[in-house]
Amino acid sequence: MAELSVANQRPSASEHRIQARHEFRGLRTAEHYFTVPLVHQEVVPGETIPIFAREYSSTSHSPQEAAKLPWLLYLQGGPGGRGNRVTSLSGWMKAAAKDFRILMLDQRGTGLSSPIERQSLELRGDAAAQADYLTHFRADSIVADAEHIRGVLGSDPWSVLGQSFGGFCALTYLSFAPEGLREVMITGGLAPLHGPADRVYQATFRRVAARNAEYFSWYPEDRDKVTRIARHLEQQPEFLASGERLTPERFQMVGSFLGGNTRVDALHYLLEDAFIETIDGERLSESFLEQVRALVSRAANPLYAVLHESIYGQNEATNWAAWRVLEDFPDFKPDAEEPLLTGEMVYPWYFEQDPALVPLHAVAQQLAARKDWKPLYDPARLGVNTVPVAAAVYQDDIYVDHDLSLETAAAVRGLQTWVTSDFHHDGIGEDGEGIFRRLFGMVRAHR
Repeated sequence: MAELSVANQRPSASEHRIQARHEFRGLRTAEHYFTVPLVHQEVVPGETIPIFAREYSSTSHSPQEAAKLPWLLYLQGGPGGRGNRVTSLSGWMKAAAKDFRILMLDQRGTGLSSPIERQSLELRGDAAAQADYLTHFRADSIVADAEHIRGVLGSDPWSVLGQSFGGFCALTYLSFAPEGLREVMITGGLAPLHGPADRVYQATFRRVAARNAEYFSWYPEDRDKVTRIARHLEQQPEFLASGERLTPERFQMVGSFLGGNTRVDALHYLLEDAFIETIDGERLSESFLEQVRALVSRAANPLYAVLHESIYGQNEATNWAAWRVLEDFPDFKPDAEEPLLTGEMVYPWYFEQDPALVPLHAVAQQLAARKDWKPLYDPARLGVNTVPVAAAVYQDDIYVDHDLSLETAAAVRGLQTWVTSDFHHDGIGEDGEGIFRRLFGMVRAHR
C-alpha cells in the first residue's frame, strides 16, 4: 500500500478554522473544523469532507503555556464512535492534561465529521454507491485524516492513545505513517493483523460463553430469568416504544453488559425489572422494555453495525462471519434450552428487525460480500517498528481477544504489553487515570 503522504502537503487557510472557544470547570476547549479529501491518495484533488475535533486543555496551564504543550490525539472505540464530550477533566484526561493538549477526534462518519446515517447515505445514490462511499470510512482513511490534521496544525510527531477500535487505528498508523508518531498507547485494542474474520468470532464466542458462565455463577437466579424472558418473547408479542416487536434474539443483545467490570452487575438490575402482573397475565414491564430498547437500537450509531465486520476485512469478504460461526456455538441460538446472552456480534437480521437499520439492509449485504478490502496493516513495517508502543491487554476481554492480542503484540517490534485481569474492556472508564499513567510511564521509559 502507498504510504500516507499528507503531512507534508501545504494546507490552505480554508482547510482549518476554530469556530468557538470555551472555559469551564477547570478545562478549556477549542472547536476545530478541518477540510480533508474523501480519498487521500487521489492524484487529482476530488471531493472533500469536513472533520471535527475538540481540543481540551487544563486551566492549570495559562493559555500561553497550554499552546506550547505537545498534542495527544485520542482515537475512540467503535467503529462509529464519536469523540467523548466531557464537562470536566477526569480519569485518563485528567492525567493526560498535565503534559498534553488533547485532541478529541470525531472520526469520519461520526459526531460532527460527515456523520453517517440513513438520511445522509441517501444522498450518495443507490445501495452500490452507498457501499462504495463507506469503503472510505475505515481505519486507513481515519489515519490519513489524522496525518493531514497534524500537518495543518504544524505539529511535530504526536502521541496517540487508542481505545478498542481506536487501538486498531493506532496499529494502522504505525503501519503506514509511523513518522507522524512520537509514542502510542493502546487500551483493549490490539487487532489481529490478518484474517479471516472467522477466527475473531471463534475466539469471541468462547470468551462470551465463559463470561455468561461467570455472570450466572454470581447471579444464579438470573439463569432462569433469561430463559423465561426468551420463552415469553417466543409466545407473547411484546413491543418496544419505537414500535417493533422485541424478539428473543434481539433481547439476547443485552449481553453487552457482560463486557465490563463497571457495567456487568447492572445487568442484574435490568433483569429484575423484567416481569409485571397485568390484567392479561404476566407481561414484560414498560420500564424493562424501555431499558432494553436503549440497548438494542442502533439509531444513535448505525455505522457501528454497518461497518463492524469490515474492520477485519483485508483482501477477502467477511461474509457475515459472526453469523456463520454461530453454527459452531448452538448455545447462543435463541431457541437453545438455556440461551446465552450475546456480545459484540453483528448478524444479518439486525437489518431486518432494527428500524434504524432496515433502510441499510442492501448496503450491509454489499459490504459483507465485498472482496476488495485494502490491507489495514503492514506486518513487515510493524516488524521493524521504532515508535515506542505500550498496550493494556485485558485477560478476559470479550471484545478483543487476549490470545489474538498477544499474537499481534509479538509481531510489533518493541511493543510492550501490560496483561491484567483487573479490568475488562471498559477499563479506561473504570480507572483511566491509573491505566494512562502506567502506559505513559512504559512508553517514556522505553525511550
